Amino acid sequence: MGKKYHQPKGVEQYGIEQIPDEERNVKWYDIFLMVVNFLMNPGMILLGGLSVAAGLSFWAGITAIVSGVAVAFIAYIVMATIGVDYGVPGTVATRMVFGIKGSKYTVSVFRAITAVYWFAVQTLAGAAAITVIIKNLFGVSLSIVTVSLIFAIFQILIATFGYDSLKILSRFAFPIKIFGLLFVLYALMTHDDPNYHISNVFGYEGTLGWKWGVFIVWVNTLAGVWLSMVTDAADFCRYSRTRKDMWIGTLLAAIVGTFISAFIGAYSAAATLGKIPNGLEGAASIVTSEVGLLIILLVIVLDNWTINVLNLYTGALSVVNFAPKLGRFWATIIVSVIGVALSLFPALLDKLMDTMNYSGNVFAPLAAVLICDYVVIKQGKLVVNHLYEEHGIYRYAGGWNVSALVWTLLGFFIYYLIPVMYFQSAICFVLTGIGYYVTQRLTGQVIVDQYNIKQITS
Repeated sequence: MGKKYHQPKGVEQYGIEQIPDEERNVKWYDIFLMVVNFLMNPGMILLGGLSVAAGLSFWAGITAIVSGVAVAFIAYIVMATIGVDYGVPGTVATRMVFGIKGSKYTVSVFRAITAVYWFAVQTLAGAAAITVIIKNLFGVSLSIVTVSLIFAIFQILIATFGYDSLKILSRFAFPIKIFGLLFVLYALMTHDDPNYHISNVFGYEGTLGWKWGVFIVWVNTLAGVWLSMVTDAADFCRYSRTRKDMWIGTLLAAIVGTFISAFIGAYSAAATLGKIPNGLEGAASIVTSEVGLLIILLVIVLDNWTINVLNLYTGALSVVNFAPKLGRFWATIIVSVIGVALSLFPALLDKLMDTMNYSGNVFAPLAAVLICDYVVIKQGKLVVNHLYEEHGIYRYAGGWNVSALVWTLLGFFIYYLIPVMYFQSAICFVLTGIGYYVTQRLTGQVIVDQYNIKQITS
């Protein structure tokens, strides 16, 4: 478990090692600030707007977004508990389920790719709004690519320093973002166009209202997107002092952050009859004062900064899981370079919905296997030192838990067999979890796992 790499001075020295007990002192409000800042971002605001632009009513869109995130956070909380209890990052914890090599070369690789993709999408979403503001302020037309490149570089600076920098940035950004987002809402609500009036927006029924087929698609989409965070949940909580701190901070952040983002996006979409789902871009298009535009610009910058440093941080830990000798600092640099390269392709925003669906297809069964194995089979027990031993109890078959990988793959296809009008992520989660448990039971692996843990921990 010791470090086998060199980290520059002044940055977080821990990579995928277990955090010592004496350094687990983070309180609930820092967890709240990190997670709530993560949820209050241009991408989530855009999703809130897109749900209404797709035809849902104002309140149906908000409800769908909040419900989808709430479902995903049930699994998120379970995996975050590992960080609190054992002080290890999420990708390392997946070794107990998928095997040492299975975790390194499948789960970690896919999660790193996902983090890089979302870094690029968030950067592009923010850059789109920034170009509107700069044009309104200075009359200068900049390309989204140019703004994305400059924007991304500044985000990387914080991510390379590590966990403490995330805490400091979150504390600094939250009050400013709240003030700025309230200003955005004020600008939208007081615009002289009658469509922007509160009563008209709150009563906006869209073209489909609460139509179940569309509503459940959005619930499913958001659940799938945020299930992709399950493998990272422990990353934000491994410095936490107690489970209570983690539970309060995480759950409060999920409710507050999701509702604020969805509300702003849905308001802009409803007021513009579905034409401008990006609430930040919508506010920037109607605010005329320089001070107002600068406030919105600051919100966008901080929004992207707070979510993307976390994308880079978790993505880097995933890279370190399969390439430990890199260390977290250098892994962050590599992830950042790839993320910046992707942010030069604005067409990624056009593929957002398709990508979110693919994300749900993969992470719903993956989360099911993780939760089933840790909670039901291993009964919430983990042997930390064996996570780092090639020939420990998590070796399985040559480092691979074939059953876990097979059921993740089967779950991917099960997802496609479930009709769209049903809750695909939830049903896939349940069926995959049951299938995996039955397989482990029939092969005797359940007994082996419980015996090994009991022998080692007793």
